[in-house]
Order: sequence, then structure tokens, then C-alpha cells
Amino acid sequence: MSAPSLPVIQQTAGKGAAKAAARKRGRGNGGGADRRPGWVTYLVLGAFVLISAYPLYFTLQLASSTSADIAQNPFPGFLPGGELFSNLQRVFDADIDLVRATGNSLVVAIVTSVSVVFFSTLAGYSFSKLRFRGRGPLLVFVIATMAVPTQLGVVPLYIVMRELNLTGNLLAVVLPAMVTAFGVFWMTQYLDSALPYELIEAARVDGASMFRTFWSIALPAARPAAAMLALFTFITSWTNFFWPSIVLGAQNPTLPVALKLLQAGFFQDLPLIMAGVVLSIIPLLLLFVVAGRQLVAGIMAGAVKG
Repeated sequence: MSAPSLPVIQQTAGKGAAKAAARKRGRGNGGGADRRPGWVTYLVLGAFVLISAYPLYFTLQLASSTSADIAQNPFPGFLPGGELFSNLQRVFDADIDLVRATGNSLVVAIVTSVSVVFFSTLAGYSFSKLRFRGRGPLLVFVIATMAVPTQLGVVPLYIVMRELNLTGNLLAVVLPAMVTAFGVFWMTQYLDSALPYELIEAARVDGASMFRTFWSIALPAARPAAAMLALFTFITSWTNFFWPSIVLGAQNPTLPVALKLLQAGFFQDLPLIMAGVVLSIIPLLLLFVVAGRQLVAGIMAGAVKG
């Protein structure tokens, strides 16, 4: 016989008995799915939020100050200054093509995100649902490449791009980033548990080809994890500075490379540089506002599947 519900207990024995029963059931369920977190949880989460948000706020403080104020006090006051819009105007008036750099970053980020999602999902589907010789060692090799620092491959990669006459071209940034080892690993783990073999067999029985099965069955099933991968890839591409600064240079820069040009040889105008950083952060903040819920859903879907 099942235990009475909490509303029934409240009607028959009062609110105190209902609260006691709720606490007892929460302890019996290891905390219970409906149990609200305590003040300690909120305190820890609030501390993490403040620690994570402080660098952004400090950047805003520097961007809204003057060089004289920073020279007198390297750590500005609690409230931002009043020079933010004038410093932003100085960024637009600087000797850099900010519009072109922003467009280059947008093109690189969008193309890279789409390609990483497509090819990583395709590879993940192959590793998780197809049976072929050497599948396990090949997957281990792909994952092992994540341990190799990017800096070790810069010299040969630059030589290849130079031989292909792609230096200074956006393709030199897009081509090496069209698929990532993390993306392959992430989609392999997700599809292994999220996509049942019965759906694949049903598609094969209906006469669908292998690629048709991937496009119509595997790709829609991987949508939550693919959305998370796309967002992270977009952020990584948007903020990438190391490789674009080497292969593109100052003639056709992305936004991080263009912001580096704001720094003079022997003098750093911190308000000007930080105002440029604020401009580069705004698209990412808008992206999180628009797609933040999808990002959390993708992370949770990848974490609880299985």
C-alpha cells in the first residue's frame, strides 16, 4: 500500500505533520528530487558567480576610466567611471578596420561551428553505431590528440598553409578547425546512449542509405549535444588569437588580432584596449542570453544519458 500524499497528510494531520513527512521522504530519497537546496548551496553558487563575473566587471571599470585615473589607482573604485562611451568612440576612430575584423570573426566562427558540428556528429555516429575494424584504437588515437599542445603543430601547419598560398586568407583559420577531437569524443559518447539501434535498423529496412540514416535519424537525435558543441565552438573561434595572429597578420585580421593592434609599441592605453575588449564581449553575452537555455539543456542531456 502506497504512502498517503502530502496534501492528504496536511488535510488530516495539519501542516506540521506534512512538513515532517516531506523531510522524512527527502532523507529516504537521498535528498529527493523536489527538495529545495539550502542556504549553503546558494552561498557557494553565489560565490562562484561573483568570482566568474568579476573579470568582466573589472574590464568594464578599466574601459570606463582614463589613463590618468588608472595610473593613480590601478584598481578603480566600485562603480564604473563615466568615460566608457568616449573610449568606445576612440576604438571606432582608431587606425583599425573594426567592421572588417568583426565580419571576419563572424564568418570564421559560424563556418567553424557548422563544420565542427557536422563532421563531429558524423564521426561520432560512425564510432558509436557502426562496426568496423580498428574502431576502438582509432577512437583512442583521436582522443589522444587532445593531449598534444596546439603550439607544437604551428610550424608545420604554417608551412602547409604557405605552400597552399593561404597565408592571409580566412581559409587558413577555418580549415584546421573544421573538426575537433573533443567534438568527436562528445558526439560519440552522446550518440552511443541516445540513439537506439532499433531506429537505425528500421531506417535500413525502409531502404534508407547509410548517409540518409545519419541525416534523418542520427542528426536530429544529436540536436541537444550538437547545440552545446556549436556554442562552445563559436566562443572558441570568436576568442581565438594565437593561430590567426600568425597566419593572418594585420592585413586581414579577426577581431582579437585587430584589438591587439590597439596596443602601441612602448605604451599601453588600457582604457582604449579594454573598451575594445568590451565590444568583443557584447556578441558573446547576447549569444548566451539567446541560447543559454539550450546550452544548459545540451550539457544536462549529455550528462544524464545512459
